[in-house]
Amino acid sequence: METSDTTPAESAPTAAEPTGIAAQDWARAAADPQYRAAVVDLLGALAYGELSAFERLAEDAKLAPSLADKAQLAAMASAEFQHFDQLRERLSDIDADPTAAMEPFAAALDEFHRQTAPSDWVEGLIKAYVGDSIASDFYREVAARLDTDTRALVLRVLDDTGHSNFAVEKVRAAIEADPRVGGRLALWARRLMGEALSQAQRVVAERDALSTMLVGGVADGFDLAEVGRMFSRITEAHTKRMAALGLSA
Repeated sequence: METSDTTPAESAPTAAEPTGIAAQDWARAAADPQYRAAVVDLLGALAYGELSAFERLAEDAKLAPSLADKAQLAAMASAEFQHFDQLRERLSDIDADPTAAMEPFAAALDEFHRQTAPSDWVEGLIKAYVGDSIASDFYREVAARLDTDTRALVLRVLDDTGHSNFAVEKVRAAIEADPRVGGRLALWARRLMGEALSQAQRVVAERDALSTMLVGGVADGFDLAEVGRMFSRITEAHTKRMAALGLSA
Protein backbone atom coordinates (compact mmCIF):
# COMPACT_ATOMS: atom_id res chain seq x y z
CA MET A 1 0.00 0.00 0.00
CA GLU A 2 1.60 3.23 -1.12
CA THR A 3 -0.41 5.98 0.50
CA SER A 4 2.13 7.45 2.92
CA ASP A 5 2.72 11.18 2.90
CA THR A 6 5.52 12.41 0.64
CA THR A 7 7.90 15.35 1.04
CA PRO A 8 10.61 16.80 -1.23
CA ALA A 9 13.50 14.41 -1.67
CA GLU A 10 16.08 16.92 -0.47
CA SER A 11 14.33 17.38 2.89
CA ALA A 12 13.22 13.78 3.46
CA PRO A 13 15.49 11.15 1.90
CA THR A 14 13.55 8.36 3.62
CA ALA A 15 9.81 7.73 3.98
CA ALA A 16 8.25 9.57 6.89
CA GLU A 17 7.20 7.51 9.87
CA PRO A 18 3.50 7.66 10.80
CA THR A 19 2.72 10.40 13.27
CA GLY A 20 -0.32 11.52 15.25
CA ILE A 21 -3.29 9.16 15.18
CA ALA A 22 -1.70 7.00 12.47
CA ALA A 23 0.98 6.02 15.02
CA GLN A 24 -1.46 5.29 17.86
CA ASP A 25 -3.43 2.19 18.74
CA TRP A 26 -7.21 2.24 19.14
CA ALA A 27 -7.15 2.60 22.92
CA ARG A 28 -5.24 5.88 22.67
CA ALA A 29 -6.88 7.27 19.53
CA ALA A 30 -10.43 6.58 20.75
CA ALA A 31 -9.94 9.02 23.61
CA ASP A 32 -10.88 11.67 21.05
CA PRO A 33 -14.69 11.40 20.73
CA GLN A 34 -14.69 12.95 17.25
CA TYR A 35 -12.19 10.41 16.01
CA ARG A 36 -14.20 7.59 17.55
CA ALA A 37 -17.34 8.83 15.78
CA ALA A 38 -15.43 8.97 12.49
CA VAL A 39 -14.25 5.37 12.87
CA VAL A 40 -17.76 4.14 13.71
CA ASP A 41 -19.01 5.87 10.55
CA LEU A 42 -16.19 4.43 8.47
CA LEU A 43 -16.71 0.88 9.73
CA GLY A 44 -20.47 1.23 9.31
CA ALA A 45 -20.11 2.35 5.69
CA LEU A 46 -17.61 -0.39 4.96
CA ALA A 47 -19.76 -3.03 6.66
CA TYR A 48 -22.82 -2.13 4.61
CA GLY A 49 -20.69 -2.11 1.49
CA GLU A 50 -19.50 -5.65 2.23
CA LEU A 51 -23.05 -6.82 2.95
CA SER A 52 -24.22 -5.27 -0.33
CA ALA A 53 -21.35 -6.94 -2.19
CA PHE A 54 -22.41 -10.30 -0.76
CA GLU A 55 -25.99 -9.79 -1.92
CA ARG A 56 -24.94 -8.58 -5.36
CA LEU A 57 -22.52 -11.43 -6.02
CA ALA A 58 -25.14 -13.94 -4.95
CA GLU A 59 -27.56 -12.37 -7.44
CA ASP A 60 -24.93 -12.22 -10.19
CA ALA A 61 -24.31 -15.94 -9.73
CA LYS A 62 -27.79 -16.52 -11.19
CA LEU A 63 -26.62 -14.95 -14.48
CA ALA A 64 -23.46 -17.04 -14.69
CA PRO A 65 -23.19 -18.91 -18.02
CA SER A 66 -21.68 -22.04 -16.49
CA LEU A 67 -21.76 -24.04 -13.28
CA ALA A 68 -18.07 -23.31 -12.70
CA ASP A 69 -18.70 -19.56 -12.98
CA LYS A 70 -21.65 -19.84 -10.63
CA ALA A 71 -19.52 -21.64 -8.04
CA GLN A 72 -16.75 -19.04 -8.35
CA LEU A 73 -19.14 -16.16 -7.68
CA ALA A 74 -20.72 -18.03 -4.78
CA ALA A 75 -17.28 -18.44 -3.19
CA MET A 76 -16.61 -14.72 -3.62
CA ALA A 77 -19.97 -13.87 -2.08
CA SER A 78 -19.09 -16.03 0.92
CA ALA A 79 -15.78 -14.19 1.34
CA GLU A 80 -17.57 -10.83 1.28
CA PHE A 81 -19.93 -11.99 4.02
CA GLN A 82 -16.99 -13.07 6.15
CA HIS A 83 -15.55 -9.56 5.76
CA PHE A 84 -18.90 -8.11 6.81
CA ASP A 85 -18.94 -10.37 9.85
CA GLN A 86 -15.49 -9.14 10.93
CA LEU A 87 -16.63 -5.52 10.71
CA ARG A 88 -19.86 -6.24 12.56
CA GLU A 89 -17.89 -7.95 15.33
CA ARG A 90 -15.46 -5.04 15.55
CA LEU A 91 -18.27 -2.51 15.88
CA SER A 92 -19.73 -4.53 18.73
CA ASP A 93 -16.30 -4.77 20.38
CA ILE A 94 -15.99 -0.97 20.48
CA ASP A 95 -19.51 -0.66 21.93
CA ALA A 96 -21.15 0.56 18.73
CA ASP A 97 -24.39 -0.95 17.47
CA PRO A 98 -23.61 -2.44 14.03
CA THR A 99 -27.06 -1.84 12.60
CA ALA A 100 -27.14 1.77 13.77
CA ALA A 101 -23.65 2.31 12.34
CA MET A 102 -24.69 0.99 8.91
CA GLU A 103 -28.08 2.66 8.62
CA PRO A 104 -26.88 6.16 7.61
CA PHE A 105 -25.21 4.69 4.52
CA ALA A 106 -27.85 2.20 3.38
CA ALA A 107 -29.96 4.57 1.29
CA ALA A 108 -27.03 6.05 -0.65
CA LEU A 109 -25.45 2.67 -1.38
CA ASP A 110 -28.79 1.13 -2.33
CA GLU A 111 -29.43 4.03 -4.71
CA PHE A 112 -26.00 3.58 -6.27
CA HIS A 113 -26.73 -0.08 -6.93
CA ARG A 114 -30.19 0.75 -8.25
CA GLN A 115 -28.77 3.25 -10.73
CA THR A 116 -26.00 0.88 -11.84
CA ALA A 117 -27.88 -2.39 -12.18
CA PRO A 118 -26.06 -4.45 -14.86
CA SER A 119 -28.01 -5.66 -17.87
CA ASP A 120 -26.02 -8.84 -18.36
CA TRP A 121 -23.32 -11.10 -16.93
CA VAL A 122 -20.36 -9.19 -18.33
CA GLU A 123 -21.63 -5.82 -17.11
CA GLY A 124 -22.01 -7.39 -13.68
CA LEU A 125 -18.38 -8.50 -13.71
CA ILE A 126 -17.20 -5.03 -14.71
CA LYS A 127 -19.30 -3.46 -11.98
CA ALA A 128 -17.76 -5.71 -9.35
CA TYR A 129 -14.26 -5.16 -10.72
CA VAL A 130 -14.45 -1.41 -11.34
CA GLY A 131 -16.98 -0.28 -8.74
CA ASP A 132 -15.67 -2.35 -5.85
CA SER A 133 -12.07 -1.46 -6.71
CA ILE A 134 -12.82 2.26 -6.60
CA ALA A 135 -14.40 1.85 -3.17
CA SER A 136 -11.44 -0.22 -1.99
CA ASP A 137 -8.98 2.40 -3.23
CA PHE A 138 -10.88 5.06 -1.29
CA TYR A 139 -10.88 3.06 1.94
CA ARG A 140 -7.19 2.22 1.60
CA GLU A 141 -6.40 5.90 1.25
CA VAL A 142 -8.34 6.66 4.43
CA ALA A 143 -6.81 3.66 6.22
CA ALA A 144 -3.34 5.19 5.98
CA ARG A 145 -4.48 7.84 8.46
CA LEU A 146 -6.27 5.54 10.91
CA ASP A 147 -5.01 4.15 14.19
CA THR A 148 -2.97 0.98 13.86
CA ASP A 149 -5.71 -1.42 15.03
CA THR A 150 -8.46 -0.01 12.83
CA ARG A 151 -6.08 0.26 9.85
CA ALA A 152 -5.17 -3.43 10.12
CA LEU A 153 -8.84 -4.43 10.15
CA VAL A 154 -9.77 -2.23 7.21
CA LEU A 155 -6.91 -3.51 5.07
CA ARG A 156 -7.75 -7.10 6.00
CA VAL A 157 -11.37 -6.84 4.86
CA LEU A 158 -10.29 -5.12 1.64
CA ASP A 159 -8.29 -8.16 0.57
CA ASP A 160 -9.17 -9.24 -2.95
CA THR A 161 -11.65 -12.11 -2.90
CA GLY A 162 -10.35 -13.32 -6.25
CA HIS A 163 -12.80 -11.27 -8.29
CA SER A 164 -10.14 -9.19 -10.03
CA ASN A 165 -8.39 -11.94 -11.97
CA PHE A 166 -11.67 -13.73 -12.59
CA ALA A 167 -13.36 -10.59 -13.97
CA VAL A 168 -10.39 -9.63 -16.17
CA GLU A 169 -10.22 -13.12 -17.67
CA LYS A 170 -13.94 -13.31 -18.42
CA VAL A 171 -14.30 -9.76 -19.76
CA ARG A 172 -11.30 -10.05 -22.05
CA ALA A 173 -12.64 -13.36 -23.34
CA ALA A 174 -16.02 -11.74 -24.05
CA ILE A 175 -14.37 -8.92 -26.01
CA GLU A 176 -12.22 -11.33 -27.98
CA ALA A 177 -15.32 -13.35 -28.85
CA ASP A 178 -17.19 -10.23 -29.99
CA PRO A 179 -15.05 -7.06 -30.32
CA ARG A 180 -18.19 -4.98 -30.88
CA VAL A 181 -19.08 -5.18 -27.18
CA GLY A 182 -15.91 -3.31 -26.24
CA GLY A 183 -17.38 0.13 -26.86
CA ARG A 184 -20.50 -0.59 -24.82
CA LEU A 185 -18.48 -1.97 -21.93
CA ALA A 186 -16.10 1.00 -21.96
CA LEU A 187 -19.05 3.40 -21.67
CA TRP A 188 -20.47 1.28 -18.85
CA ALA A 189 -17.18 1.36 -16.95
CA ARG A 190 -16.91 5.14 -17.33
CA ARG A 191 -20.43 5.52 -15.97
CA LEU A 192 -19.56 3.33 -13.01
CA MET A 193 -16.49 5.45 -12.32
CA GLY A 194 -18.50 8.66 -12.23
CA GLU A 195 -21.29 7.21 -10.12
CA ALA A 196 -18.88 5.62 -7.64
CA LEU A 197 -16.90 8.81 -7.08
CA SER A 198 -20.05 10.90 -6.73
CA GLN A 199 -21.48 8.43 -4.25
CA ALA A 200 -18.30 8.40 -2.16
CA GLN A 201 -18.14 12.19 -2.06
CA ARG A 202 -21.83 12.45 -1.16
CA VAL A 203 -21.59 9.97 1.69
CA VAL A 204 -18.56 11.71 3.19
CA ALA A 205 -20.11 15.16 2.84
CA GLU A 206 -23.22 14.08 4.74
CA ARG A 207 -21.28 12.79 7.76
CA ASP A 208 -19.49 15.47 9.74
CA ALA A 209 -17.04 13.10 11.44
CA LEU A 210 -15.97 11.48 8.16
CA SER A 211 -15.70 14.86 6.45
CA THR A 212 -13.46 16.13 9.23
CA MET A 213 -11.33 13.00 8.95
CA LEU A 214 -10.66 13.75 5.29
CA VAL A 215 -10.07 17.49 5.38
CA GLY A 216 -8.16 17.75 8.64
CA GLY A 217 -8.67 18.02 12.34
CA VAL A 218 -8.90 14.31 13.09
CA ALA A 219 -6.93 12.22 10.63
CA ASP A 220 -3.20 12.72 10.35
CA GLY A 221 -2.01 14.66 7.31
CA PHE A 222 -5.20 15.20 5.29
CA ASP A 223 -6.16 18.58 3.89
CA LEU A 224 -8.29 19.78 0.99
CA ALA A 225 -5.39 19.64 -1.46
CA GLU A 226 -4.60 16.09 -0.36
CA VAL A 227 -8.22 15.08 -0.90
CA GLY A 228 -7.88 16.26 -4.49
CA ARG A 229 -4.67 14.29 -4.93
CA MET A 230 -6.36 11.25 -3.38
CA PHE A 231 -9.14 11.26 -5.96
CA SER A 232 -6.54 11.76 -8.71
CA ARG A 233 -4.74 8.61 -7.53
CA ILE A 234 -8.04 6.71 -7.52
CA THR A 235 -8.73 7.88 -11.09
CA GLU A 236 -5.26 6.79 -12.22
CA ALA A 237 -5.79 3.34 -10.72
CA HIS A 238 -9.11 3.11 -12.57
CA THR A 239 -7.35 3.88 -15.87
CA LYS A 240 -4.93 1.01 -15.24
CA ARG A 241 -7.77 -1.39 -14.49
CA MET A 242 -9.52 -0.41 -17.70
CA ALA A 243 -6.34 -1.19 -19.61
CA ALA A 244 -6.18 -4.60 -17.91
CA LEU A 245 -9.71 -5.25 -19.18
CA GLY A 246 -8.70 -4.24 -22.67
CA LEU A 247 -10.97 -1.17 -22.55
CA SER A 248 -10.36 2.54 -23.00
CA ALA A 249 -10.83 4.77 -19.93
